[in-house]
Amino acid sequence: MALSTIKTASIANNAVTTDKIVNDGNLGNRNLIINGAMAVDQRHDGSSFTVVNGNTLTGYVADRFRVNETSGAVITGQRVADAPVGFEYSSKLTVTTADASLGSTEFHRVIQPIEGKDISHLNWGTSNAKTLTLTFHVKSSLAGQYYISVFNNAADRTLLKGYTISSANTWEKKTITIIGDQTGTWLTTNAVGIHLMWSLGTGSTYQSNTLDAYQAGFFMAKSDQVNLAATNGSTWQLTGVQLEVGDVATPFEHEDFATTLRKCNRYFQTVSGRLWGGYGAGADYLQWWFDGEMRTAPTVTGTTGTVDVNTSSHGNYRRVHQVYNPSPNSYAQYAATATADAEL
Repeated sequence: MALSTIKTASIANNAVTTDKIVNDGNLGNRNLIINGAMAVDQRHDGSSFTVVNGNTLTGYVADRFRVNETSGAVITGQRVADAPVGFEYSSKLTVTTADASLGSTEFHRVIQPIEGKDISHLNWGTSNAKTLTLTFHVKSSLAGQYYISVFNNAADRTLLKGYTISSANTWEKKTITIIGDQTGTWLTTNAVGIHLMWSLGTGSTYQSNTLDAYQAGFFMAKSDQVNLAATNGSTWQLTGVQLEVGDVATPFEHEDFATTLRKCNRYFQTVSGRLWGGYGAGADYLQWWFDGEMRTAPTVTGTTGTVDVNTSSHGNYRRVHQVYNPSPNSYAQYAATATADAEL
């Protein structure tokens, strides 16, 4: 018997083989999620913060993982050194003030928006839409039923998928198949292409009983979703998030820290520098180059003086200029940090 015949006969159709990975195009750079191991935390560097209540005012537990909550609850976020084997960090939410009864439009969620330029190969919105596989590790003090939501930029197409946390305070790995939407509009620009969301409690306005199929409108969960905020002191943690093309879950794609940081810096980064101010020499200023091209013109906030983004030379949001002392009157050393925010 030929070797190829033996190989074909002895391998299950869905087994992860070298041939299958190559044919599915899943070798390097296969994870559509940025910072899935929670390695980068530029805003807080592991410090705890209180999530700002409001639909549009958000916090980031780790880079690219945004947390929203609109209710009477108070939730803190923190990247912590608690993770399953193979990982170092996870994003953790803790309820410090409970809200056991959510209003119809109240909710709690963790979300990563995926840029449209990164999903053009998925062909969503066409008959050639590709299937994705989502894997992640989750841990919560509250066992029960939870949901993820996949929705488009306009929030008028949604897919709901459920998962169960079986044991409290135990790391569990979840694998979820996400079919591609053959209709609807899924942007391939530098705006949001796909929102991937984990629900932690959802009011009735955003509840639906339709699972495993795309539907018109915006939804977050079914009515049996656990309300994390109902219990003071409850926790929910996430790490090892991978979203890849195909119907097979491959091992998590660990990449070097510099690569992950560079990807995060397209959306948010911190720049800093020092200079000596000269007496009577006119305005003192610092000038930095951003680490790579940012997604769009960022909002730049500095610690001192006037901050602006210089795009005249390149037109691609690569340089920031910060004025410290328009009329220096003595020699002095200046040091400062500026943040540039181009989040989706």
